[in-house]
Amino acid sequence: MPSWLQWTLIIAGLIAITLLLAFIRRQVGTLSEGRRRRLKAEAFQQKRREDMIDSIRVIAMAVETEQVEYSEACLRIKGLLDHVAPELLEQTPFRVFQEVHEKLEHMPTHRARQATDTRFVEKMDKERFEVEKVHADEIRRAATAIRHHQFDAR
Repeated sequence: MPSWLQWTLIIAGLIAITLLLAFIRRQVGTLSEGRRRRLKAEAFQQKRREDMIDSIRVIAMAVETEQVEYSEACLRIKGLLDHVAPELLEQTPFRVFQEVHEKLEHMPTHRARQATDTRFVEKMDKERFEVEKVHADEIRRAATAIRHHQFDAR
């Protein structure tokens, strides 16, 4: 084999090695970036979950100290539990949050409530207060239980 052909093949091999090294370096950088983004997203989700758990506990404390209407607390706690631990809504004593939600979900809230006829709102309020009255003891017990509940780390 002529010497010039050997040198040509050696140079071609070195160029191929250099190109492969550049490709590998770029792939490693892409993988690192993906891993960093995934870890950042996981940290964000974990922080969000912790914030929701804190909100559940604050609302439960507000129920215990009677600083919030029970119906409002049930709706909010149920909404947060849907994201944090939906399985709790099927368990005693937390089931009351789901039950109250189901009894009140047809009622207008926020802007819809403001746009609704006053007499209809009064009728709905009367119904809501009756639901609160019927479930008051259960709601207080569930609030105390959820405030002390140890949520699974996810």
